[in-house]
Amino acid sequence: MTEADWVANRDEAVPEDVERLLATVPEWFGRPESNAEYIDDARTVETWTVRDDDGRVVGVTLVVHHFPQTSEIHFTVVDCSAHGQGVGSEMIRAIVDDLRRRGVDMLMVKTLGASSPDPNYARTRNFYETMGFIPLEETDLWGADTPCLIMAKPLT
Repeated sequence: MTEADWVANRDEAVPEDVERLLATVPEWFGRPESNAEYIDDARTVETWTVRDDDGRVVGVTLVVHHFPQTSEIHFTVVDCSAHGQGVGSEMIRAIVDDLRRRGVDMLMVKTLGASSPDPNYARTRNFYETMGFIPLEETDLWGADTPCLIMAKPLT
C-alpha cells in the first residue's frame, strides 16, 4: 500500500494485535512490564487502528480523554515493516480530525526526552514535531533514568 492508501479508524479493542506489534519494535518497547500494561490498556482505552488490504492491523493508537478540552495519545505502535509508510501519520491525522469534531482543544503525548540519547526516540520526537506537536516540558515523571517529554498539539 502507498501512504495515500492507509485509513485510520476508531476500532474495537485489539490487545492481541498490540502484543504482536510490540514484538516487532523491541528497540522502542523493550520493557516487558510496560508492554504488559499497554496490552492491558488496549482492552479498555479508545483504540484507533490502521489495517492493510487483508484487514491485518499494522498500527494502533490508544487515546485517553482527560477533560472535555484535552486528550492524550497514550500509546502508539506501528509494525516495523510499515515504518515510514505513513501509518502513524494517518492515525494522528484521523484522531486530530475526530477530536476537533468533538470540540477538543489540545492533544498531548508523552515520550522519552532528548536528555536520553536514544536514536529511536529521537525519530519519535521528530515524528511528533512533524505532526505539529511542540515540546512543553521534560520531567522525571517516569524516574530519573527515563526522562519524560510532554508534547502538545493545539487543535483550535
